Amino acid sequence: MRRGDLVKRRNPQAQIVWNIMQLLLGAMIVALSFNMFLVPNGIASGGVSGISILVQKLTGIIPALTQWAINIPLFIAGLLLLGRKFGAKTLLGTLLLPLFVLLTASVPAPTDNPILAAIYGGIGVGLGLGLVFRGGGSTGGLDLAAQLLHRYTGLPYSLAVVCFDGCVIIAAGFVFSPETSLYALIGLFVTSKTIDFVQNGLQLSKVAFIISDHTEEVAQAILNDLDRGLTRLDGHGGYTGTGRTVLMVVVGQNEVSKLKQLVRSIDSGAFVIISNTAEVLGQGFKLDNG
Repeated sequence: MRRGDLVKRRNPQAQIVWNIMQLLLGAMIVALSFNMFLVPNGIASGGVSGISILVQKLTGIIPALTQWAINIPLFIAGLLLLGRKFGAKTLLGTLLLPLFVLLTASVPAPTDNPILAAIYGGIGVGLGLGLVFRGGGSTGGLDLAAQLLHRYTGLPYSLAVVCFDGCVIIAAGFVFSPETSLYALIGLFVTSKTIDFVQNGLQLSKVAFIISDHTEEVAQAILNDLDRGLTRLDGHGGYTGTGRTVLMVVVGQNEVSKLKQLVRSIDSGAFVIISNTAEVLGQGFKLDNG
């Protein structure tokens, strides 16, 4: 376990401080990426930040003011209509991100290549948002609008987000050029994948379900030779109705081959299902996701 994780477990106040630090660092990274890559190249890859780029192009109003003008009313509407579940961290992100955008507006752009800007801007924004989400916060914006639309129309939340982001990207095609909107799609895709990476990390794990006529021997081999824990599940054959024990074991990606070899050496006819799992918390894997 990392030392920081141990401190957080022992001290709830340290957890709060750590979350706020992640929120602040994440908001700063988002702001820097926004000003260094997205704004100079006109890449409006969705969200309130994308709207602020369009507004600046059309009216000359700086992005930070547009973001405040949209985020604050949305936060108030969310507070009134959806309750207090947003909390102080959402308010903090709603106010601080535009402030950081304002403070870093003069940072020079390292590239004028739109493809590089879309990729690295997407990485930076995704990294920052991932940290904000890990800290339990939010930057508000069109996510709140999507929640309101979902609440009062029944439209699935994910579809509402796609609709809002899609409208921004389509508008970018008219304000800038159709090619620019394609770059914005690249940026949006990279951002979403980077957020997943920050939240789930590189710990690629597999979960295996094993049905065998030699359950006990397979279980002992996993426990002793593979040095992994397992869970015994009660199952029944769909056709015969016969009761069977199903072994469930989670292993690292580098242990999959050894697991298959162990099972095959004991029961070549065993039925084995192996699938990906996004995240595993517990002894032998990640102990904390903060």
